[in-house]
Amino acid sequence: MVGGRLRLSGKGEGISIIISTRVSGADSSEKVRQALHHLFPDAADEIPMQEPEFGKGTDVSWQFQDPSMTTFLGALHDQRILDTALDAMSKNLNGDSTAFELSRQAAAAGKVAFPIPGDSPLGGVFCVELEGEGLAQWIEAATWHPGRAQVPRTINDERTMDDDGEASTWH
Repeated sequence: MVGGRLRLSGKGEGISIIISTRVSGADSSEKVRQALHHLFPDAADEIPMQEPEFGKGTDVSWQFQDPSMTTFLGALHDQRILDTALDAMSKNLNGDSTAFELSRQAAAAGKVAFPIPGDSPLGGVFCVELEGEGLAQWIEAATWHPGRAQVPRTINDERTMDDDGEASTWH
């Protein structure tokens, strides 16, 4: 526990983590690596750099197995977007696996943004896949905040954001 709250990282917690992205066209491998480093520092350590050249774009897929989620989860807490994260991370929850996307452009600024499903945000996305027994409970614990003592939240409750990313209205 740090500062009164449990700090989860995904490491040693029975959660398998895969992060992937495609670097193509005029994408700068170095800028995408820096964006990844802001949210998943240990995943960005050993990336082969291939910068685009005039008349020859990049075209490479990156995949990272089991990086720590400590920095990413800390950013969710720092940005105070834990309910949004609960909804976005669990939107595609199927049993003990889920997948969600993160904006690379937001990551380049050290921020977390979950693109609206079906949108293709400028700058591309990082795809995050999580799998493990009790994943729903892990996501709820990883996104927990003290406000849930007054307004409880669970995955797929009546306060879950709409499919278009709009917040559900409640009083």
